[in-house]
Amino acid sequence: MRFFQSLLLIFTFLAVNSYAQNDREQVGRPDILGNTTGGFYNYSDPNKVNIEVSVWGYVKYSGKYLIPEGSTIQDLISYAGGPTIDAELKDIRLFRPKNDSLGITKDQIIKLDYDDLFWNENLGSSTNKNNPILSPGDVLVFPGEPKLFFADKLSLYLAVGSTLISLAILILNISRNN
Repeated sequence: MRFFQSLLLIFTFLAVNSYAQNDREQVGRPDILGNTTGGFYNYSDPNKVNIEVSVWGYVKYSGKYLIPEGSTIQDLISYAGGPTIDAELKDIRLFRPKNDSLGITKDQIIKLDYDDLFWNENLGSSTNKNNPILSPGDVLVFPGEPKLFFADKLSLYLAVGSTLISLAILILNISRNN
């Protein structure tokens, strides 16, 4: 019986300590460069024309950005703090709304690859086709999904395991007392 109690104590200790919060959680960004509220970031240049663009999805600081005209996707990704570990880097999408002279919307979606943006041989070149200049209203989307790592899986297994062991000990104690 002492064996089961010791085992329960060990599993309980491991399960409780494995739920420590990791640093992947984003708490918020400090007031930087005129940031007035969460989700709106002002990187505007008072000596230039500025445009509004948005970044959605798995980046550190998603939201609406006021940036100088002529900024590139690389600039916007840098402003947004880069992708999180859960982002799907091969499937970045740039949504570009367009209206023609008749008011007909012809939206455009450009598929991008993070490696082509930041590890291309033409990096920094004005001829880099993989790094388009942003237009007003552009929306950059980083898709992704939360990934489970070893520590996450271990905490789930320990929680389930400790519950099952607790139930087994309870059943053994009940059957022993009868």
